[in-house]
Amino acid sequence: MSFIARSLKLLKPRKKITIQTMESIRETQKKYCTGAITIAIFIGLFFILAGQKPVGKGLILGTIFSIINFIIMGEILPLKIGKSKNKTYFFSLVSIFSRYTLLAIPLIIAVKFDQYNLISVVVGIFMIQLFILADHTVSHLTATRKKQA
Repeated sequence: MSFIARSLKLLKPRKKITIQTMESIRETQKKYCTGAITIAIFIGLFFILAGQKPVGKGLILGTIFSIINFIIMGEILPLKIGKSKNKTYFFSLVSIFSRYTLLAIPLIIAVKFDQYNLISVVVGIFMIQLFILADHTVSHLTATRKKQA
């Protein structure tokens, strides 16, 4: 593709965020957040009942902040679309810095207080990502098995 063709392609108007798109984002958030917190609560409860309170509490704490981060990402995403390149870049930097600061809170809590296990807080922070990976892996495996059958 020539330089001019690529340049003209970049000048096309950007896609507008519709109510349907926002509903789709919210449905995805609800699916993954509900699954992640459910798993975190059950695993956390197991560790608490097994006598490892700091591990269970840390997992739940990290998952809560992971969910807040995921929701903020979904809410900010539509605000980036349709803006100029410089505004989008600046907005993205502020967004990333704010979300990293948010994710630092449970880490600081885990370091300061013995009531929370640092490793389990880190695992909790990655709970949304782990749940998304697990969901896609299960979907892929079931689709592959259906094709083979």
